[in-house]
Amino acid sequence: MAFTPVSLPQLSISLPRPSLLPRGTARKLNVTANYSVSDFASLTARNLSRRMLLSMGAVPILYNVNLALGAPIPQMEEPEILRTRKLPSGVRVQGIFVIGHHSLLQDIVDGEGPAAEEGDVVAFNYVCRRSNGYFVYSTVDQFTGEAMPVTLTLDEKQIIKGLKDVLIGMKVGGKRRALIPPSTGYVNESLKPIPEEFGPRRSLLSHANEPLIFEVQLLKIL
Repeated sequence: MAFTPVSLPQLSISLPRPSLLPRGTARKLNVTANYSVSDFASLTARNLSRRMLLSMGAVPILYNVNLALGAPIPQMEEPEILRTRKLPSGVRVQGIFVIGHHSLLQDIVDGEGPAAEEGDVVAFNYVCRRSNGYFVYSTVDQFTGEAMPVTLTLDEKQIIKGLKDVLIGMKVGGKRRALIPPSTGYVNESLKPIPEEFGPRRSLLSHANEPLIFEVQLLKIL
């Protein structure tokens, strides 16, 4: 059975007045559409199908799926995880391990230039805390930001062994955080670094028999 085209009446649509037309003027657009009966039936079926899907909530779901499938996939950065490595002396140094990289554990902040070696004279700032996080001493004033760096030789006769092990291998500008056990800490009162003021000195030595956390920043290799 052949279907004959059916002419539909013209549609008159009023459009907003463009800025170049005088006020009170409106434009009309006449649209004539010719549909065959089969096209009209197909269009009606599609409209009915859409209304049925809308009533069931399916169209928004499909629409969102299409958006999700068409959206670009964001590039994922490799996550950084804080890990610790245990040195032969028992000192635990915290660093950043990047998944997917085959490099060694990185310092919290990497420095530049040559690395410090045993016997070098170095200048550094440090913050000392108890293992529970309580503050003990810092060479940087917490209120003014004024720093009083320490200059020491990386020699176990001058500096506590645990901190010497932490500083060896660091580069200028680098930062490390480490947990130093008592056996590599202040085994005697002549070892440094130790505050010159009586109060901070007493506070530090009163915790000499427990693990201490040192965060150090290497400033210079002299």
